[in-house]
Amino acid sequence: MSRVLALILAGGEHPALSVLTAERAEAAVPFAGKYRIIDFTLSNCINSGITNVGVLTQYRPRSLQEHIGVGKPWDLDRRIGGVHILHPYVGAGISWQKGNGDALRANLDFITDQLEEHVLVLAGDHVYKMDYRPMIQAHLAAQRDVTIAVHGVERHEVQRFGIVTTDSDGVVTKFEEKPTRSDSTLASMGIYLFRKQYLIDILQGGSHVNIGRDLMPSLITQTPVLTHNFQGYWADVGTVQAYYEASMALLSETPALDLSDPEWVIHTKSAEMPAAEITAGAVVRNSMICDGCRIAGTVSGSLIGPGVVVPAGSTVIDSIILPDVIIAPGCTITRAIIDKGTTIGANTTIGHGAAAAPNMKVPDLLHTGLTLIGMRSTVPAGTHIGANVLVVPRVTGATWQQSREYPDGSSIG
Repeated sequence: MSRVLALILAGGEHPALSVLTAERAEAAVPFAGKYRIIDFTLSNCINSGITNVGVLTQYRPRSLQEHIGVGKPWDLDRRIGGVHILHPYVGAGISWQKGNGDALRANLDFITDQLEEHVLVLAGDHVYKMDYRPMIQAHLAAQRDVTIAVHGVERHEVQRFGIVTTDSDGVVTKFEEKPTRSDSTLASMGIYLFRKQYLIDILQGGSHVNIGRDLMPSLITQTPVLTHNFQGYWADVGTVQAYYEASMALLSETPALDLSDPEWVIHTKSAEMPAAEITAGAVVRNSMICDGCRIAGTVSGSLIGPGVVVPAGSTVIDSIILPDVIIAPGCTITRAIIDKGTTIGANTTIGHGAAAAPNMKVPDLLHTGLTLIGMRSTVPAGTHIGANVLVVPRVTGATWQQSREYPDGSSIG
């Protein structure tokens, strides 16, 4: 759609993902083995015919920038249009960004300079496959200033989202940012389509920090805001539990998110790795194994990222192992998320399947039995780590106790 510029908001800090975002933006967190979360939004853009894309960064952007590069995997390495990485900066009238609305305002010069007549603002931290063209066509046909995409959620989840109430014509009458309870269960997907000049006018004339909290409640009193009700798969993976559940759902017999659909390919930057090696004697059940893996042990109900080693005598159960994790022999890992580049010493146990006490430092994040180990940590041989345990990134050497025993709910580092 040559009339539409896409802006992907990929900047904010996301503490609800704990150690997974300690050293990277949420949009750069690995998902489904070989992908990053932002791959879904970038792929939606190119699959929808949108070829001019700005990515607005802020928090720890290096991993994200290295992944996107010049946009070649998404066919966005173009002389006209393509992908633009828009970093925060301090300049005349511009200070460090305080929220996503502020980020849009800081990039008004970029928005103004583009030739497109409409601006599609997207969240870079959601997992979904969506053709934006029907929403754009409805927006153009109705000649609206603003259209937002909405998706139904369970009533107990409304406190995680911006919740929209509409009239019989689909026009927004109320917008509540993360209400405790609501009569509506229509959640904003973080997808906003603006007539470009209208967006420029409201950004120049206001001081809104956040789109959901500040801008949208104001806009619905100024102009009719149309909704586009999206019926397909959409997941906000912004908490540890939501991330784990969305990942595990990929292993179901008929997953709601089909990654094998040739009509809607999810593109990504792939490492140059050989095919996965599964040796004689290895046992793999209901799991996803990526390129570069060497599996000689047992893997059950797990997602194993590129370059992971699971040797004979080691077992991985109901876990997410991110790229380049090396597991030594004699280990048992159950219901854990182990981040990139970590080394697990021999005869180590991590997690278990039983009920456990919540984590003492972050009980709201770790209370369902998951254990998180941050990136590039080194777990010594013979360590025993319980459930709901948190290990910060890059823990090595003397940080570990001599006893090597960490009960349920512990934190390390």
